[in-house]
Amino acid sequence: MEKKRYTLAIMVDNESGVLSRVSSLFSRKGYNIESIAAGTLETPNVTRITIEVLADDDNQINLLCNQVRKLFPVHSVKLLNSSQSIRRELVLIKVKTENSEERNEIIQISNIFRASIVDVATNSLTIAIIGEEEKTEAIINLLQKHGILEMGRTGILALERGAFTLDEDTKVRGEFDYGKNVR
Repeated sequence: MEKKRYTLAIMVDNESGVLSRVSSLFSRKGYNIESIAAGTLETPNVTRITIEVLADDDNQINLLCNQVRKLFPVHSVKLLNSSQSIRRELVLIKVKTENSEERNEIIQISNIFRASIVDVATNSLTIAIIGEEEKTEAIINLLQKHGILEMGRTGILALERGAFTLDEDTKVRGEFDYGKNVR
């Protein structure tokens, strides 16, 4: 059976060890995290974690979401529908440039993909691109023939389209907060 990619958005307390607790749950349950990105929100005491995993079916991922919800530092968990969410990744790519002809070709490739040149050195260019995985993979494949010296990727960030949020007012808060204030 072909595994399907799932994106989870998780709001947690911004405290030490929380990311470790969340990621270790995935490991204990036998899931490899394909992508993980975390950062504070508009309120500095809350962190949003976006995790992508591969799973066999919806039932497995729903069970996993329920187990994540039970962790004490977790405020909410939402399984994002790929057709109703915006998914992006930032990639920084340092490419070797031997001469001006090669440099111009790399600049043209960057322009086609709406990437930015963020650093210029004598023998290299560093490119920043934000986009969906297909877009970032395509530019990486084109730049490989020039020689990629170094690359860094943020992992996928995702938000739902429209007015929906991870912390919707329509949720029954008691369901997520029950027992979490007891320490």
